[in-house]
Amino acid sequence: MKQKEFFHSVTLDRDKCMGCINCIKRCPTEAIRVRNGKAKIISERCIDCGECIRVCPHHAKKAIFDPLSVIDQYEYTIALPAPSFYGQFNNLDDVDIVLSALIDLGFDAVFEVSKAAELVSDATRKILHQPDCPKPLISSACPAVTRLIRVRFPSLIDNILDLNAPVEVAARLAKQEAMEKTGLPAEKIGAVFISPCPAKVTAAKMPLGTQKSEISAVLAVSEVYPKLLKYMDHTNHREGLSDSGKMGVAWASSAGESSALLNDNYLAADGIENVIRVLEDLEDEKFSNLDFIELNACNGGCVGGVLNVENPYIARTKLKRLRKYLPVSLNHLSQIPDQMKWDEPLEFTPVMELDADFHVALNKMNEMEHIEASLPGLDCGSCGAPSCKALAEDVVRGFASVDDCIFKFRENVASFVDNIHKLEFPFPQSYREKQDDPEKK
Repeated sequence: MKQKEFFHSVTLDRDKCMGCINCIKRCPTEAIRVRNGKAKIISERCIDCGECIRVCPHHAKKAIFDPLSVIDQYEYTIALPAPSFYGQFNNLDDVDIVLSALIDLGFDAVFEVSKAAELVSDATRKILHQPDCPKPLISSACPAVTRLIRVRFPSLIDNILDLNAPVEVAARLAKQEAMEKTGLPAEKIGAVFISPCPAKVTAAKMPLGTQKSEISAVLAVSEVYPKLLKYMDHTNHREGLSDSGKMGVAWASSAGESSALLNDNYLAADGIENVIRVLEDLEDEKFSNLDFIELNACNGGCVGGVLNVENPYIARTKLKRLRKYLPVSLNHLSQIPDQMKWDEPLEFTPVMELDADFHVALNKMNEMEHIEASLPGLDCGSCGAPSCKALAEDVVRGFASVDDCIFKFRENVASFVDNIHKLEFPFPQSYREKQDDPEKK
């Protein structure tokens, strides 16, 4: 596996970790264990969805991203604001105010991800009309969902839309425009994404579907937002910066991508637990006559990303008000350009398999089932694993002991004490009473 496969934007601060089990119960790929009083992230299973960041009461999980000073590393920098970024501001009725403030902050230009989203929507509409299109087509916009399918639902990989996410398309188009405008080579131009979630940070550093991302750096919305506020009140307002409409901005919320397809035959789900249920039902072929499935790991869609500052439901309301002032769509395609398509296939990553050898894996599976049957089935998490099944898997892999289960430990201790008692008093009680009372001898 390549070294870049081990990059993760979600990290653990062991000093802050108190060993609680909030994170292990919410991780969708069971990538977290608590051992020796501290959480441990299993790197190859983590999909950087950020759920552990959301639920950790001690802030021991955090996302890593680039600092704002990264814009000084390039001769020409372009801000790529996510559609959800607009939902962070109060009483916003003109997107150009935000885009102007970004230029005042230090960027040389802006390129809206919502513009690229409209292009991706147009391309998706064209693909859905192709006779060989696999249906239902699953959106590839949420990198956490794409990674989830890659490690947990391999039978659905062929259904994933093989188009780059809007932010990747935006970075490529923005750099192309900047090279034509400035004459600078690509390496001196920085396309800097302002991200609502850690999964998109990982997607830029460790892309799927493409060998190399054109996103130069990723900033967090929560870092840019407070710095931008002071510019927005006194910004040098520039008109005509915004180049997207309702369809592009709608991508910030759940079902926004689907509604832009102008096709009612879709399903949209948000929240990682709901996403998993949909994928399980889809794998079991419980859905029929669906053309498109939009899945977002965060509740509410990208507005629910952990790197945002605004409540996702309030942000969605703000965006709904903002869209009233926008045209329907400003971007269309005559044909799908190659730079929008994946240049390498998505492959199954068997991080869940017990062994590369089928027969060895089968034996381990049988052993795992035997161990699981001996456990109480409470899935309490006290052992440091999210479920009894996960503990059984850890035992088979050699990472844990059955005694890590507090209930099994109690049973073993009780059995041990009973055996000690029997060793201490090996003879029947009537015989012991006679030995203690000389008159009964």
